[in-house]
Amino acid sequence: MPSFTTPTATPAVDARPSVDSAPTRTPRPEAVIQATSTGEPISPYIYGQFIEHLGRCIYGGIWAEMLEDRKFFYVPGSEESPWRVLGDTTRLVMDTRTPYVGDQTPVLTPGDGASTAGLVQGELGLKGGMGYEGRIVLRGETGSGPVRIALIWGEEPSDRDMVTIEQAPSDWETIPLRFVAGASTDEGRLEITGAANGRLRIGTLSLMPQDNVEGFRPDVLALLRELDAPVYRWPGGNFVSGYNWRDGIGDPDRRPPRKNPAWRGVEHNDVGIHEFIRLCELIDTEPYVTVNTGLGSVEMAAEEVAYCNSPTGTPLGDQRAANGSPTPFAVKWWAIGNEMYGSWQLGNMPLEEYARKHNRTVDAMRTVDPAIQVVAVGSVGRWDELMLAECIDHMDLLSEHFYVQERPGVLGHSAWAAEQVRRIADAHRRYREEIGALAGHDLRIAMDEWNYWYGPHLYGELGTRYYLKDALGIARGFHEYYRNSDIYFMANYAQTVNVIGAIKTTKTEAAFDATGLVLRLYRQHYGEIPVEVVGAPEPLDVAAAWTAARDTLVVAVVNPTAEMLRLPLQIEGARLTGGGRQVLLTGPEPRAYNEPGGRTDVTTAGTALRRLPARLRLPPLSVTIYRVAAEPTDAAPVSSNSNPDNSR
Repeated sequence: MPSFTTPTATPAVDARPSVDSAPTRTPRPEAVIQATSTGEPISPYIYGQFIEHLGRCIYGGIWAEMLEDRKFFYVPGSEESPWRVLGDTTRLVMDTRTPYVGDQTPVLTPGDGASTAGLVQGELGLKGGMGYEGRIVLRGETGSGPVRIALIWGEEPSDRDMVTIEQAPSDWETIPLRFVAGASTDEGRLEITGAANGRLRIGTLSLMPQDNVEGFRPDVLALLRELDAPVYRWPGGNFVSGYNWRDGIGDPDRRPPRKNPAWRGVEHNDVGIHEFIRLCELIDTEPYVTVNTGLGSVEMAAEEVAYCNSPTGTPLGDQRAANGSPTPFAVKWWAIGNEMYGSWQLGNMPLEEYARKHNRTVDAMRTVDPAIQVVAVGSVGRWDELMLAECIDHMDLLSEHFYVQERPGVLGHSAWAAEQVRRIADAHRRYREEIGALAGHDLRIAMDEWNYWYGPHLYGELGTRYYLKDALGIARGFHEYYRNSDIYFMANYAQTVNVIGAIKTTKTEAAFDATGLVLRLYRQHYGEIPVEVVGAPEPLDVAAAWTAARDTLVVAVVNPTAEMLRLPLQIEGARLTGGGRQVLLTGPEPRAYNEPGGRTDVTTAGTALRRLPARLRLPPLSVTIYRVAAEPTDAAPVSSNSNPDNSR
């Protein structure tokens, strides 16, 4: 049955005032919390995240590697390459017949007895006193030495730390590198120079700060732990429709670099399924893996499940063990493709043909592991209708996506995400009434991509900045998920780091963007059992919930106006038994923002409450969450159709 809803004003875009032109008289809001009128428990998976191989989300964000194009996808010295050639440029050739990895390997050739040649990559972020560790894979001929690798932080001869290899090995060998930076800079360099005699092949290099955690940035890991998202969707996104998961297993230095199939730049394949699973372990979350149903085959998807979940003693289980993970990954959540309805998607095909491919893919995957939970590609309209009619027995959840852009005025802008959540929920309520194949199925939605998306790219490809007004919109989006807890099982904010992300990074710093603060706020402080709110709270957006133990009542209020508002609050069906805590998120103006290593205009602060006021005092442009000790005064049974694990 539908859960309760709270009326929300949705005037036309041009009728929504901006903060600068707010109405002189705001309607007097009031709200009644009906504590015995509860909805289905809120799934914790609503607080999920999504990361994709795109821009600086993984490389330059979560992953600690400092070098770009470390496997020489591009020819050094070319316009696309981050590597420049030092010295005599004629001494650099590319070996395309017997490359170490990928399609080509740089070779420094013998000179005239006096010349040197080498490679350099600049714009490295260094911290003074920090140690840096890495490796270089070399192969040389007699006379190819000495080879010098230097980390450089300035222009003086002493502004460098150097590793010298007197004679390059005659066969491929991985040689460790260790440096200490003498000063902080964003213009650091790594140089490799070779002497005049003998061919010197450079297979690949790597450089990371020594405080990396198994290849991941510790500052980003700390923020991911604070987000405490219960599930992460990976590796895409549009990226997955051209991705072969086998490129991301085995020796990282032998994994081939590829042109990113959907976006700009190079996919280094340093972060594959093993690294993703380890990330999930490090931040205590569940993996949610998307398989390639674009250019990928049914067999590729089934083999990926077998690689992840089969025990040793099976061919793919043994291969996983040989790559360092004898224990199966036990991946439960699997997305069957991404946005296959879109003409932009690699491998896009007619809907009827795709429905058949979806069913074949799921059959093959379930044959490998019947316990997996699969999420089908959805999109409101004809796509959903046919997928539900033809594939209902081949899905456990149905995916939906939405992105919204910028609207004039904070009221309209902050309402937009919630409107989309409600629109999609309403469509699925109609499906339950109109599509006969859904009879007997309690199919829920996985909104596994959702966010605001607009503005210049300040943090790499699609690296948009988020403002306080966006954080207010994400808060209102959560309120709408709570009001439709009978429809939504999962939601994955897209994308976690840099790329339209909740966390932003520089070369050496990381910080929560405004939307990251609101994601953390609700994950840490909101309740689990939604409670009906009635009255006329507009222009405020009010949501309420019990904690699972029903000993704490939580009230969340978004004030998207430029005014301090007071909300008379009446509580029915509950008795307040003590004090609690108030947490406030706010900033000085709608476009307030935070940046790593810089300004922090959007903040959160908590204060103790002796009691919940009868009239809530709500600062302008704010999200406030109140948690107070309470107990029900009437029986308040949980809705009968609750299934927190969505197990079938």
